[in-house]
Amino acid sequence: MAKDSFSLDELDGGGRSDIAEYETGLGPAKDLEAVYDIPVQISAVLGKSTMQVSQLLKLGRGAVVELDRKVGEAIDIYVNNHLVARGEVVVVEDRLGITMTEIIKSDRG
Repeated sequence: MAKDSFSLDELDGGGRSDIAEYETGLGPAKDLEAVYDIPVQISAVLGKSTMQVSQLLKLGRGAVVELDRKVGEAIDIYVNNHLVARGEVVVVEDRLGITMTEIIKSDRG
């Protein structure tokens, strides 16, 4: 039975070419150099919430919307609206960032 996900620690070397080889099975990542400059949209989802329009309209400045995640729980990382990883929020100087802790193996292909 195939694993649905794996830890970054399970990859040998951890470099970009190692990840590309592992995920595609195409051999050296240099075969993929043509796609390296294609822009992709990356989204980090902290959590989700559902509410009625009437509740949404009542929200004002300072309102708190409760999300479906607990403190410390992994966030979802999407590339072009496809879930590809889970990770943690980190602070990089004065900005927020994400660190990937788990890669989600795609069923496509």
